Amino acid sequence: MIQIFKTEDGVIHQKDERLPGSWIALTNPTATEILEISDAYQIDPDHLRAPLDEEERSRIEVEDDYTLILVDIPSIEERNDKDWYVTIPLGIVMTNDMIITVCLEETSILSAFMDGRVRDFHTFMKTRFILQILYKNASLYLQYLRIIDKKSEVIERKLHQSQRNQELIELQELEKSLLYFTTSLRSNEVVLEKLMKNEKIKKYPEDTELLEDVIIENKQAIEMANIYSGVLAGTMDVFASVISNNLNIVMKFLATVTIVMSIPTMVASFYGMNVNPVGMPFASHPYGFYIVLGFTAVLTLIVAWIFSKKNLF
Repeated sequence: MIQIFKTEDGVIHQKDERLPGSWIALTNPTATEILEISDAYQIDPDHLRAPLDEEERSRIEVEDDYTLILVDIPSIEERNDKDWYVTIPLGIVMTNDMIITVCLEETSILSAFMDGRVRDFHTFMKTRFILQILYKNASLYLQYLRIIDKKSEVIERKLHQSQRNQELIELQELEKSLLYFTTSLRSNEVVLEKLMKNEKIKKYPEDTELLEDVIIENKQAIEMANIYSGVLAGTMDVFASVISNNLNIVMKFLATVTIVMSIPTMVASFYGMNVNPVGMPFASHPYGFYIVLGFTAVLTLIVAWIFSKKNLF
């Protein structure tokens, strides 16, 4: 899908034609759309296809007529009715007249610009626009990292009473998300460092300041991801032992219950039809059956009390 946007009087508008100073947003573009933009702006089609490959690495490609900036952005992937966090590439191509973004799916980073929710945003200020995208990206990483931390706390509370591996699997998925984030953030850091050396990006002093803010925000996200990864790894080790201990307690409880519940069966067996009643207590008493049941109940309660005192329940 191809969308064209242009700011006029500080307001973003969607356009039907590609005017100078516009922003062309390609979202999961077709091969025909890629070739159309490639021919119009003399861009290598492989550079426009690169962001559509989820395994593509972050980098900068500087050509004669344009510059490609490829970074990883956070994304939400739904599996088994749950949201998990991954990263996907985002390509930004800066030509002499245009900014072109390419992404495999719609992202809240670009949607914020499309909806006019970003202040001081102008499509014709190309370097500023690129840095605003990168700042929004680093901020989104921080936002998702806080969500991951809160999710892990919820799962940890469940783990205290859990005898299942489901919660551990969920923690493992969160740990995997943190690994994706850390790897992507470090790759983005390399790109940002290269941008610091690129004179096209540092065209104005305020752009340099914004780039420095982006670098700081990205470093904070890296530190947060590292901290959460370390905490989560330790938590998984601890709670793996907790689950194992909980299972041992359950098995001990079931064994104890089996013993206690077998007492009435053993007592009643002595009064079965195949046993000679001669000499059996209360065998000839009219209420003998109920007396035996009473003694059995008392004996069962005594054994259960002893077991509970010994923490066998």
